[in-house]
Amino acid sequence: MFSALKIRDFRVLWLGTLFSFVAFFMAMIVQSVVAFQIAGNNSAVGTVIFAQGFGMAALGPIGGAFADRWPKRRVVAVGQVTASVVFLALAALVYTEAVTIALLALGAFLIGVTLAFLGPARQGLVVDLVPVENRGNAMAINTVANTGSRVFGPVIAGFLLAWEASGPVGAYLVMALFYSASALSLLLLPRSRVRSNARDRPFYSDVAEGFGYVWGHRRLRLLVLFFALVIFSGFPHVSILPGLAENVFSLSAAEVSEFFLASAVGALAASVWVVRFGDSSEAHVIYAAMAGLFGVSLIAVAWAPSYGWALAGMVCVGLGSGGFQSLNAAVIARETEPSFIGRVMSLALLAFAGFGMMALPYGVLADAIGERMTLVIMGLVVVAFTVYFWIQLVREGAIRGARGRRS
Repeated sequence: MFSALKIRDFRVLWLGTLFSFVAFFMAMIVQSVVAFQIAGNNSAVGTVIFAQGFGMAALGPIGGAFADRWPKRRVVAVGQVTASVVFLALAALVYTEAVTIALLALGAFLIGVTLAFLGPARQGLVVDLVPVENRGNAMAINTVANTGSRVFGPVIAGFLLAWEASGPVGAYLVMALFYSASALSLLLLPRSRVRSNARDRPFYSDVAEGFGYVWGHRRLRLLVLFFALVIFSGFPHVSILPGLAENVFSLSAAEVSEFFLASAVGALAASVWVVRFGDSSEAHVIYAAMAGLFGVSLIAVAWAPSYGWALAGMVCVGLGSGGFQSLNAAVIARETEPSFIGRVMSLALLAFAGFGMMALPYGVLADAIGERMTLVIMGLVVVAFTVYFWIQLVREGAIRGARGRRS
């Protein structure tokens, strides 16, 4: 199940990734809570998350091209140091009570820019450090760090937010520390390989070639679009959770960390379970099933009669979203040539940029029709996309099988 962890360099990368992801999921909660405390509405939370998504979207394809042209280790290190500096600045703004929604959004935008470079480069490092026969397993294990962080991040963020001696200031400082530790761990890795002709062509040609490569491979195109649209449609539910906690269940916005924790527990369980399917022919079936579970669970949370039932529903939301996200890198990497991995992963990671940008309209919608109905709409859209793309992938598999038999 965890065969890729036998590789020393991958273990080092994985541990550094864990620190980075913990800081990322802490930020998801801390930024949302601080925004809700400042403005008291879902639109403010959506604005901050939108800014991060816009930063990722604006430079996402460029970040992927950088990952295929420059030493990946260096790209990751610079991105993580930049994130640390941004969190230190936000800690100072909160401490001096000078923080505003605009400044919070600016910080989120800068974090989004760093993520546009960090994500593809880190995924590309996995490909560099792991032999091809373990690549799917390594990609799935890498995502365990992501989903495991969805457990640790909310726990640490909730504790620091509730602790009077810490609050948001302490949370921002800890996030800066985690990103710094992740950057330092890269010193233990070998220098990154860069293909010999990486800079022989203009930069924009690499970006265009990445789009053309995905568009020209139908199965890869379906997988990237499937992932992107499910993330666009369903993942903005995180921007609704502070309002759901306060307006529906009469909790404080800071207590939203319990919703995140419940989802994270399910996500961690699912990601550990699906690791075994990373290099399996069944990966696509499990992948689609997890997306369907995610959509149905969002609808269940929307109609939960009590806080306890909502927490149970969030565990199922985590199971579906965690399993779906964990298998994404594995199924896409299996369809991608190594020389294109950075650019392809950057396009897949644009899904998270879209998720951030969709948080604003979903926040406005929640303020207009309520958190419950907004979650129902999200769930129904996710289910619809899952059914459509599953049918398309089955057809593509049948066509590919027929071609194989003829040859």
